[in-house]
Amino acid sequence: MCRLVQHGMNESDAYRYFVLKAQKIAISHGYEIINWEETFNNFGDKLDRKTVVHNWLGGGVAEKVVSAGLRCIVSNQDKWYLDHLDATWEGFYMNEPLTNIYNPEQQKLILGGEVCMWGEHIDASDIQQTIWPRAAAAAERLWTPVEKLAKDTTAVTARLAHFRCLLNERGVAAAPLAGYGRTAPSEPGSCVRQ
Repeated sequence: MCRLVQHGMNESDAYRYFVLKAQKIAISHGYEIINWEETFNNFGDKLDRKTVVHNWLGGGVAEKVVSAGLRCIVSNQDKWYLDHLDATWEGFYMNEPLTNIYNPEQQKLILGGEVCMWGEHIDASDIQQTIWPRAAAAAERLWTPVEKLAKDTTAVTARLAHFRCLLNERGVAAAPLAGYGRTAPSEPGSCVRQ
């Protein structure tokens, strides 16, 4: 705390100083910079223009990031966090990274998306069924041209159910589609009948 007092800084000032100093060092060595969105939310106008902002807290931030001319990775926790067991595969599939971003130049600043899995709610015994098939739904969302995406998840259900069974056949304990992450099958033997 003594150094902060000597330089007339509080904790927020020290955080900003650290992030901006680390950015300069990384850029001087030719590295790309990715910062969590808190840096943008707290001092976005001070970030190096090469910064990629990782949007994770929720909606509306990606729109502000690209409006400021910065690049963005979308992984909003209310839609694409695999450890949120109440998030269904349909929600993963329907999450649109370009929500409210209509300018084609700003759309190009959205680099893509990321689904995240944090370890607070899982261990080796349940990680596979927590991740799959919801990660596959997000992957299809991100890798399919927007004009070819299903407008209704019922058009995706059979294909994703088949993919889940393929995973099971290969020894990956992917969860059933019905319900939330890590739910029990609605009936026994559903993959056998497909």
